[in-house]
Amino acid sequence: MELFLQQTFSGLAFGGVYACMALAVVMIYQATDHLNFAQGEMAMFSTYIAYTLITWGVPYWWTFLLAMAISFVGGVLIERVIVRPVEGTSVLNEVIVFIGLLAIFNSVAGWIWEYTIKPFPSPFPKEPLFGNKFVGTHDLGVIGVTLVVLFAVFLFFRFTPVGLAMRAAAQDPASARLVGIRVGWMLALGWGLAAAIGAVAGMLVAPIVFLEPNMMGSILLYGFAGALLGGITNPAGAVFGGFAVGVLETLVGAYVPFIGSELKLSFALVLIVAVLVFRPSGLFGFVVVKRV
Repeated sequence: MELFLQQTFSGLAFGGVYACMALAVVMIYQATDHLNFAQGEMAMFSTYIAYTLITWGVPYWWTFLLAMAISFVGGVLIERVIVRPVEGTSVLNEVIVFIGLLAIFNSVAGWIWEYTIKPFPSPFPKEPLFGNKFVGTHDLGVIGVTLVVLFAVFLFFRFTPVGLAMRAAAQDPASARLVGIRVGWMLALGWGLAAAIGAVAGMLVAPIVFLEPNMMGSILLYGFAGALLGGITNPAGAVFGGFAVGVLETLVGAYVPFIGSELKLSFALVLIVAVLVFRPSGLFGFVVVKRV
């Protein structure tokens, strides 16, 4: 029972990171109808920016907010300068742009900060809280920060005029334009918000997996799995899927003897294939029908 609780809490901590990544993936998907393969590399680059600010002596939580702000501006610029010119062209063009962004961010990060593994600090104390032995303090902090960020995003989309306009622009651009919404800028803001949420995922997971240019490859794969499991058309479902994938991944690694820690990444691939075969819309998504 003790092992089960430890693995469950650890899975929830990783699941919070996957939930942030899944939400970022869904936001870009709703804006472009494509998966952003560079989402993980964008989060990694933002984490390196946070690492640089910390080495300059900026306190952690100020660094956290500054990295999110810089990532937001960067996401908006990427949509305006790089993605928008190919918008509405062939699917292959947009996919090539996403893959190009992945390669560019990875190479530039290696060029600036090198490919050596660097430790990233955790803002949470090492000692367990209240003497508990089921969950580490960093894991508990990751869960708490993730829930705060996700709740803030929910409030933004549910109760603010800009959030409602972004939802309308993503779901029905033609109707949104008819009521005066600047759809192009709303989609750009969506890119910025997705980049900021991805930065949160990178900064939270870096103390666990350490900082290096390829650190987000597996995290992005788990984020894809969570988004597909919960529903690629449903942001709330994607968040649930991210937490579910985190818990399932740790439990499978702990209790299935032939998988272990070496093959846990294969579990995400199997889960993606299973969802696409048996329930392509995910648990909470809906089927989109388009006239062609």
